[in-house]
Amino acid sequence: QLQLVESGGGLVQAGDSLRLSCAASGRTFTNYIMGWFRQAPGKERELVAYISTPGRVTYYIDSVKGRFTISRDNAKSTLYLQLDNLKPEDTAVYYCAADDTIQRLRAGPRSWGQGTQVTVSS
Repeated sequence: QLQLVESGGGLVQAGDSLRLSCAASGRTFTNYIMGWFRQAPGKERELVAYISTPGRVTYYIDSVKGRFTISRDNAKSTLYLQLDNLKPEDTAVYYCAADDTIQRLRAGPRSWGQGTQVTVSS
């Protein structure tokens, strides 16, 4: 499987921005659909966004549309998530994930990072 390492989380105030990064290794990055999940305390893990291999297809959950931007740099084998206009309800552990199809990514990806904490204070 792909090895994934996230970075970039932190404690910010509402309205601030953060940029999460996910460095991939171990397999060919361009073979994978990449996504970001998050899990807030007491809630189930949810898919936040994903991006296809060439980067032409993206998906966002409604609650982050217009505020978050997913992107990938295939030359650097790195996935990004730009988080703008953060809200307290965005507080969660954010996980990078990968699989070889969108269906598998949605159902339960086989590659996961360790997670990075994002905390937004009001």
